Amino acid sequence: MNKLLPFYNRFVSIVNNGQSIMLLCIRLALAYTFWDSGKRKFEDIASIAEWFESLEIPAPTLNAYMATYTELIGAVLLVLGLGTRLISIPLIITMLVAIKTVHWENGFASGDNGYEIPLYFILMLLVTLCFGAGKISVDHFIKKYINK
Repeated sequence: MNKLLPFYNRFVSIVNNGQSIMLLCIRLALAYTFWDSGKRKFEDIASIAEWFESLEIPAPTLNAYMATYTELIGAVLLVLGLGTRLISIPLIITMLVAIKTVHWENGFASGDNGYEIPLYFILMLLVTLCFGAGKISVDHFIKKYINK
């Protein structure tokens, strides 16, 4: 067992070097999805407000704009890795609202418009909330500059 420990420690060291790349990949995947969704909402915000009203979401026009801008601004911040932990919170809330109002009654499976995909987004956002943006981010460069 003691002979395997150095190999395992080396493996862990190598894998740990990929953390920032994986955090970047998660941020970019989330950003793509939120940008696309927000852009489509923005292109026909009146229809989104009407849809929100049909879902009995209070203040549907205000919430349509809030959801849209949360997704668009969130996408930009995720790409930059700027305020990543903070923007994760309103994006998680947006996904929780989507699950409750749209997806929950359809069950889990994504093929039935269930909550599977929004749940995966929440899990990915929780990773960015807990671990931050990683070394490939504006957050990291700001932290390095402040800690000089």
